[in-house]
Order: sequence, then C-alpha cells, then structure tokens
Amino acid sequence: MDNLKYPIGRYEPKPFSEELKKEWLHNIRQLPTELEYAIQNLDADQLQSPYRGGGWTIHQLVHHVADSHMNAYVRFKLALTEDDVTVKSYEEQLWAELDDVKALPVNISITLLHALHARLFAAIKNLREDQWNRTLNYPGKPAPVTIWFLLGMYSWHGKHHTAHILSYRKANQI
Repeated sequence: MDNLKYPIGRYEPKPFSEELKKEWLHNIRQLPTELEYAIQNLDADQLQSPYRGGGWTIHQLVHHVADSHMNAYVRFKLALTEDDVTVKSYEEQLWAELDDVKALPVNISITLLHALHARLFAAIKNLREDQWNRTLNYPGKPAPVTIWFLLGMYSWHGKHHTAHILSYRKANQI
C-alpha cells in the first residue's frame, strides 16, 4: 500500500548542494510539462478514476497540484520578503471537493501550472545561498523551515503526484 501512496517514497530533506539545487529547480521548471504528459490521452472516464484505491480521482489530483503549488508560490514569496512569517495551511481534502474542481477540466490547472511555475522558477532560480536559509513557520512542522526545504518539498510533491498518474497508467496498461 505504501508504494501506491508514496510511489517515489516520502520526502526526505537534504542538505544544500549546488547539484541538488539544479536538479530541484529543473523539477520545478518541468513539472507542468511532465504532468501534462502524464495525463495525455486519458479519456473522461479515466480522469474520473481514482489513481489508487481510496485516493482522489486523477481529475482531482491535477487540480490539487495546482492548488498546492499556488500556496507554495505564496509561501516562497512570503519567506523571501518577510521575517518571522507564519504561513497558513489549507484543507486540501475539502478544496478537492469544491465546485471549481468538479466543474473545470484539468487543462485549466495545467495551464495555470505552466504560468505559475514560470513565475516561481524566475523568482527563485538566482537566490543566494543565504536566501535559501531564510525561514518561515509552517503548520505541522516543529521548527521553522527554510526556503531550501520548500524547494525540495515541492520538487518532490510534483514528482510524487506525477508518479501516481504514471502508476495508474501502468496498472491499467494505458
């Protein structure tokens, strides 16, 4: 079950390195394209199928990634511009049940992710090492987290959910 829930494993923070920074920034830049590719040619029934038992539908999952990464963008910007900032969590399960998620096609969130990730990448690609160490208070975390932590977490998050869709495709031979 853990392989279905965490197909690439859980996020594990790593110390700063230039090599990892390049990899994670690349992941941020490429997520919209990779997610778009993962859902390519899925029909309406497939998009309304859960990616795993007890999971969201692929349709909900794509909208969730957009919701999550909109929050990420704000979190990065707040951490870069404010001291001792505390970010708000959101009820992602409830967001996945809202009318916009139910009514709008996934291409709306894919388009949003292309624009959002272009902005996010532009905002963080040239940060100095000291800026990666800026912190914010994050709900559910015992201590402040760094912008570096956020980069790793959202790099992982995009790969994590893309892997959910690719696992669904593989399991269903699509």
